[in-house]
Amino acid sequence: MQFNQSEFLCEVSVPKDELIVSRTDLKGIITFANDTFAQISGYEVDELIGQPHNIVRHPDMPKSTYKELWESLEEKGKWSGFVKNLRKDFSFYWVFAEISGVYKNAELVEYKSIRVPISFEDKVYYQKKYDEIRKQNGEYTRIISYEKPSS
Repeated sequence: MQFNQSEFLCEVSVPKDELIVSRTDLKGIITFANDTFAQISGYEVDELIGQPHNIVRHPDMPKSTYKELWESLEEKGKWSGFVKNLRKDFSFYWVFAEISGVYKNAELVEYKSIRVPISFEDKVYYQKKYDEIRKQNGEYTRIISYEKPSS
């Protein structure tokens, strides 16, 4: 897996006074996205609806984090954690996400996710932590290299 776009290394900041909100069906397909989610992710709302929520999954995120997320949703009905997301233009943004079930007549019908910005210190901490987890799990790791073009 290679990302050769310069944007891959560019971060987009989530505004402090904004909430990113989305809902998905029980399989993770987006059924609602607020304008802030669209703006921050670089997609139009209509482009997000009907897509799997992992459309914004950044390759720096360990697979085990999502395994834990789905297990926690099944067992506890909620999950929260720090997430690095990939934008449509291949830049990225960090959030703290809280996901929980939505119930109608005591039946789980969908999931809602509310995301907020995080501090610089948290971004550094979780980038290092997720890098280590991916390395321990034998997943892809990020390598930044500079190459001189051949003439």
